[in-house]
Amino acid sequence: MNNLTKYTLLLVLFGLLVLIRVFENELFYDPYLVFFQNDYLYIDNPRREVFKLTMFTSLRYFLNTAISLAILYVVFKDKSIIKFSGLIYGISFVILIFIYLYFVVNPKQEQYYLFFNMRRFLIQPIILLVLLPAFYYYRLKH
Repeated sequence: MNNLTKYTLLLVLFGLLVLIRVFENELFYDPYLVFFQNDYLYIDNPRREVFKLTMFTSLRYFLNTAISLAILYVVFKDKSIIKFSGLIYGISFVILIFIYLYFVVNPKQEQYYLFFNMRRFLIQPIILLVLLPAFYYYRLKH
């Protein structure tokens, strides 16, 4: 793959991540989007449908994961990195979704800030921001 194709593909993939973020209100059911934009430390938890919320949060996570894995493949062109990253994403999802559900089912005002920050790992491609430099550093050393 030549550099122009690689950079164009990366631009498109990062653009898709941006579009997911820009159109999050239209694409996903998530009452916490509005809740966390307000002064959430002093208001009650929003009404929510737990199953629907979990499904849409999972959908968003998997969309971000698929795009992130594609970005990693374009950058490194190494299937072992993609397999390892897929494992990381899978294990992370299981752990994060259980923590997420705990906060959704047992909302406590004193835990909103922790919930807000933990929830970002499910709805934002933060893991990609960790994996890209980690694999780049690994490549430099080996």
